[in-house]
Amino acid sequence: MRIVIAGGHGQIALRLERLLAARGDEVAGIIRRAEQAGDLRAAGAEPVVLDLESASAEEVAQRLRGADAAVFAAGAGPGSGAARKDTVDKGAAVLFADAAVRAGVRRHVVVSSMGADARHEGDDVFDVYLRAKGEADDHVRAQEGLDWTILRPGSLTDEPGTGQVRLEAHTGRGSVSRDDVATVLAELVDTPATAGLTLELVGGSTPVAVAVKSVAGN
Repeated sequence: MRIVIAGGHGQIALRLERLLAARGDEVAGIIRRAEQAGDLRAAGAEPVVLDLESASAEEVAQRLRGADAAVFAAGAGPGSGAARKDTVDKGAAVLFADAAVRAGVRRHVVVSSMGADARHEGDDVFDVYLRAKGEADDHVRAQEGLDWTILRPGSLTDEPGTGQVRLEAHTGRGSVSRDDVATVLAELVDTPATAGLTLELVGGSTPVAVAVKSVAGN
């Protein structure tokens, strides 16, 4: 498969790129800064320099054409203010979905966040973030041209992955390692029967492949 990842230099994305490249997939990662390219090449991915905050849908679609799947893993990051939650966590996600439709790339996997909700209340930056992610998720779900799966991990950790998770429509609060999020994403990309599902993810006791198969088609 050829897989294009938005936010290609993110912590989860770099892990995902290594996994996909190791299993023989052709991977491209969209990055904002050219100096990040070496890290992507080291992970086995082709760097594509493009700023999703200023690019047009057609410019993104050009990079997506010919792909078998698209993964949105971009984020403004914990140090960013409310404005970039709107331009990246919402705006870039909407742009990437629209570009995928334009490019005819149906398989679309989104890294969202537990608690994402367009109706979430509050004025703190994290409240704005949850609203932005929720609005982006709603937009993706409205696209008839996408076979989408939305993954909502709990609190992210840098602990080594265990390969065991809890993956359900509703898991309740919890944490999960970035390693395990990447492993789940790799499995989801390869499991189109999960299309149409919004899934929460935390650490658990079920092997990733079994957890994904158990929700596929539900």
